[in-house]
Amino acid sequence: MPDPKSFYSGVVAQLYAPLRAVVPDADPYAGFIARSGEPALELGCGTGDPLLDLRARGVDVEGLDSSADMLHLCRTEAAARGLNVVLHEQAMESMDLGCRYRSIFLAGPTFNLLTDDQTARRALERIRVHLEPRGSALIPLLIPAATPAEQLNRTREHRTDDGTVMRLTPVAEQRDDPNRTQTTVLRYELVTAGDVVTDERPWILHWHTQDDFRALASEAGLAVQTVVTPRGTRATADDQSFVFVLTNSGNT
Repeated sequence: MPDPKSFYSGVVAQLYAPLRAVVPDADPYAGFIARSGEPALELGCGTGDPLLDLRARGVDVEGLDSSADMLHLCRTEAAARGLNVVLHEQAMESMDLGCRYRSIFLAGPTFNLLTDDQTARRALERIRVHLEPRGSALIPLLIPAATPAEQLNRTREHRTDDGTVMRLTPVAEQRDDPNRTQTTVLRYELVTAGDVVTDERPWILHWHTQDDFRALASEAGLAVQTVVTPRGTRATADDQSFVFVLTNSGNT
């Protein structure tokens, strides 16, 4: 199964920002960092949202991503905005930065890209190692719904001023409930004057129930501070999107 490093490369990295459905708002993450403290680290920072907006506000925050192509785009955008930003090219499940942070966060359910429980636990262990004793980690999670049949082969399109056409189309999907994975084959198309680039890749999401994730966090030495909805209200057992705030239970 492809990891995020290989998925978010080439034309997929190029089309990611223009075709994304939602641009993360920096405000919730700025609030989290204000409560938990600086320095901060965004895991899976990609092309720089909300990392660069936080840097523009003067927040002491660094970024980490496993995709060299996504980080190149992030650096390019940072330079265009006149921002200095520290970026690390590492996978979160094996990160070794030699320092600690008061705040570690993911801007959206990027943690769902870790395709099995073993990888997820390793990532949580590395988060614990990189957390200051009184620091905290914010991890949004999602239990994905199956894509309705009528939405398969429905294309999302973006056109630029120079006539370039970018398209994203889900063409097939397979759901494995026992292993809590959903694989959607995505077709990316980039149409420029005289050239068409097409690439199909499997996009794999691995989900966790709240109880499953509590157990993984405990095994990794992290304590659950709270579980809320993306709106900030207390999560219930029926919520399909929820956010864990974790602390270093061992204080080491």
